[in-house]
Amino acid sequence: MRLEGKTALVTAAGQGIGKASALAMAAEGAQVWATDVNPALLASYAGIPNIQTAVLDVLDRQAIDKLVNALPPLNVLFNCAGFVHAGSVLQATDAEWDFAFNLNVRAQFWLIQAALPKMLANKGGSIINMASVCGFKGLPNRFLYGASKAAVVGLTKSVAADHVAQGVRCNAVCPGTVDTPSLQERINVFEDPVEARKGFVARQPLGRLAQAHEIAPLVVFLASDESAFVTGQAYNIDGGITI
Repeated sequence: MRLEGKTALVTAAGQGIGKASALAMAAEGAQVWATDVNPALLASYAGIPNIQTAVLDVLDRQAIDKLVNALPPLNVLFNCAGFVHAGSVLQATDAEWDFAFNLNVRAQFWLIQAALPKMLANKGGSIINMASVCGFKGLPNRFLYGASKAAVVGLTKSVAADHVAQGVRCNAVCPGTVDTPSLQERINVFEDPVEARKGFVARQPLGRLAQAHEIAPLVVFLASDESAFVTGQAYNIDGGITI
């Protein structure tokens, strides 16, 4: 029960890494608030111990403030919501830039701003941001995704630097390609989804995609007191892409 006594909020917890992490933290004793913009995805949590659900649109600042203010002070905030844009710099539009940065970066900024005051008042907390291997390594057709995830790494380090002496830690998780429902949705838009999946696998030196449950243990570690001396770090969990 490594997280017993802690309260955690997870965004984009309806599926994929968010769901795996919410379940893993709850299994370790945390009281988890699993949130998602899609209420249908939250129905699967019914009856699971230590998990409560709430619909949350992370692009709605008033909704964020209302929810966080209604909750007990958070010990853990996992900013998992994000969006993967496909295309190069020549294919990106202003509207796509705005959406990518609003969801991948500004939503994290808003949630941190909402949760941080109570963390500071309690002299402790762990903020975990979803970044990506694309924040460190350029991958083809990931211009907006790479730019926004690099911004998440900078955001993470800045928050960590500002509050390192006040007991609040801030770290980022940087996965490689993870086999999630959102990845399958992106694969399905290709003319040949089978070949597209092979392409995603081929760029992983381990020769396979990650599973969401393989990312969750890192989130649990960063949420726990085991990582009490860790802050401002961006952890690549990428199957060897950055070797």
